[in-house]
Amino acid sequence: MRTLNLIIALAVALTACSKENANESTTKNDEKMEVSNKQKVSELLKSIETGAQEPAGYINPAKYIQHNQGVADGIQGFGAVLGQLAEAAAHNPELAPKSNTVRIFADGDYIIAHTEYNFFGPKIGFDIFRFENGLIVEHWDNLQETVTNTASGRSMTDGPAEVKDLDKTEANKTLVKNMINDIFFGAAPENITNYISLDQYNQHNPYVKDGLAAFGEAMEEMAKAGMPMIFEKNHAVFGEGNFVLSVTEGIFMNEKVSFYDLFRIENGKIVEHWDTIEKITPESEAKNSNGKFNF
Repeated sequence: MRTLNLIIALAVALTACSKENANESTTKNDEKMEVSNKQKVSELLKSIETGAQEPAGYINPAKYIQHNQGVADGIQGFGAVLGQLAEAAAHNPELAPKSNTVRIFADGDYIIAHTEYNFFGPKIGFDIFRFENGLIVEHWDNLQETVTNTASGRSMTDGPAEVKDLDKTEANKTLVKNMINDIFFGAAPENITNYISLDQYNQHNPYVKDGLAAFGEAMEEMAKAGMPMIFEKNHAVFGEGNFVLSVTEGIFMNEKVSFYDLFRIENGKIVEHWDTIEKITPESEAKNSNGKFNF
């Protein structure tokens, strides 16, 4: 009941934030400049679980563009979802919201978080937040139901989380961009070992075993079954140091989906991979008109 009350309080606080004027927003921003954008995102995501109201102040109440197609636009839409979470938890305590951010990195005004959720059931999510003048003004995400019994024996989120090799950020982003073109889009699939390590490729996709060979086998099996994984358009690549995230549109299990793929790079080769795959909501069913991508 305490968690329920906290979540309700946060939903009310978010709704109240939408009524603040621009001067009040500027004052809040000035007061919180000492907090890094990474920390702001960490606190905001954790507040989904704790119901803390203060992190709501990190969202611009006058401008919050929402790309989760199941959430209405604006800060009011976020508050409404929190209210729905509270109602679900009231009927079933197993649905009490939880949020544990495992890794987080930055790319300019964008913050990328990789989080374990209980969000209407256990899920793994990538969230991307865009900041302007210290406040969150835009949000994208990709959620997938948590799988515990995985092919590799690894969880969907475990592994290194430390951001390092900051001097290699641009080189690592270029590596992933070239890999997307050559491998995902099929321009030069024979070059796969130029990008992915033969010695170590730790796999966190729950249905694929470790190693480069296992990745190839999984792709081949899906093609044989008449359900190939097809990458159609890359919308964004974000990176900091040894972590690079790609956001790509395509087809999986014969459905239109969004692929979020996170790669860890060491010594110029990809050595680890995490991902989430989410079905794209038809525009006619979406709760906002901002699109799943539109970076």
